[in-house]
Amino acid sequence: MKMTPPPNLKTLLAKIREDVIDTVLLVFPDMQGRWMGKRVTGKFFAESAAKDGVHACSYLLTVNMEMDPLPGFKLTSWEQGYQDFHMVPDFETVRYLPWAEKTALVICDLYSEAGRPVDVAPRWILKNQLARARKLGFTVKTASELEFYLFKETYETAKQKDFHHLTPYGAYIEDYHILQGAREEFFVRDVRNMMQAAGVPVESSKGEWGRGQHEINLGYTEALEMADRHTVYKHGAKEIAMSKGVAITFMAKYDAKCAGSSFHLHSSLWDTKTGESSFWRDGGPTKTFTHYLGGQMTLAKDFALFYAPTVNSYKRYQAGTFAPTKITWGKDNRTCGLRVVGEGPSYRVENRIPGADANPYLAFAATIAAGLYGISNKTEPSKECVGNAYETPDIPEVPKSLTQAIAALQRSATAREAFGDAVIEHYHHAASLEQAAYQQSVTCWELERNFERI
Repeated sequence: MKMTPPPNLKTLLAKIREDVIDTVLLVFPDMQGRWMGKRVTGKFFAESAAKDGVHACSYLLTVNMEMDPLPGFKLTSWEQGYQDFHMVPDFETVRYLPWAEKTALVICDLYSEAGRPVDVAPRWILKNQLARARKLGFTVKTASELEFYLFKETYETAKQKDFHHLTPYGAYIEDYHILQGAREEFFVRDVRNMMQAAGVPVESSKGEWGRGQHEINLGYTEALEMADRHTVYKHGAKEIAMSKGVAITFMAKYDAKCAGSSFHLHSSLWDTKTGESSFWRDGGPTKTFTHYLGGQMTLAKDFALFYAPTVNSYKRYQAGTFAPTKITWGKDNRTCGLRVVGEGPSYRVENRIPGADANPYLAFAATIAAGLYGISNKTEPSKECVGNAYETPDIPEVPKSLTQAIAALQRSATAREAFGDAVIEHYHHAASLEQAAYQQSVTCWELERNFERI
């Protein structure tokens, strides 16, 4: 029997026939949250890839930022021949990219050649946590506030300068500053409007607490869709920057003297049957919310690696910079790691611990797992922090280094229960190799401090 293609696929195939689209990006997020995949012709997509998917080398989930194949993973290795896995298109994710000529994007899920989900793939990790939430009757909604710096450089000139002495677009701190923001509208406006056209609704943009720093807020939606949008936005903003001869960075801390870049992660649970908020009833917060918040606090250290995945991530956590240093909560308190905001249907938790370098699929998955743990165990949060959390004693601190985060994940029985041994071992191993590479490097700070004087 001939199957009717889903509406999104049907529309895409029609655009290919009409030569409106001639290129389809088939992509998936890797461990770092980057798009990996293939550009296929519209003709090949229509005739083959739409039905059969495509293949890619499984080493793509075992590489570092430099794309070096790393040893010691169970998923694949030189000994296993670096076999393929199967990229299967999810046609709910079809998007048309206004910054790329006649190009559509389709996100894929990864399967082994035997047809089993690749459980360590970030999108599957998030899907599995969402399935756990659905069993308890919850729909998870999230939103991303993602910060970046804009420079009067191209990526090529920045590299020629060894990424030192770069010129940010802002001449002064521009937090909410409309005049300074006008200088950067040639870029930020295009990001806002092109994202909207690519199916990534944007609420607003604003200058941030750094020279040339900006934040663009994406619309609230269900968590898998939000992770997809977050990654489309992050990738697309870089392509738009390249087209305009400028560069942006989502590093958590690009300069020791400047504010770090955050990924403020808003989350809430909704009753799947009624569609009502599970966090607010009868004019106030529910026990579900209280326990969800308790879980976030209890497991913030265990899941730190999913919020702060690089050595650089931990340099963002400095007092008096609007980045959190303490695992505590407060109502509309930006000095806390967890900020409670809104009321009624908008009542939610803003997790301020993730940096802009976090993989959204993993950060959302960790948030969900922590919340479900709190609900299942009726975990109570600590007393609300009123005042300056930076100066409040006797509050647990966020991990100070990647080394601490690696150790916390490795010894966490709760993390293994929530994600499974395979996921924890995979990401623990990747982070351990990253830490080892850093330990062997000689930094500019060391040279400048010691070359002549030691």
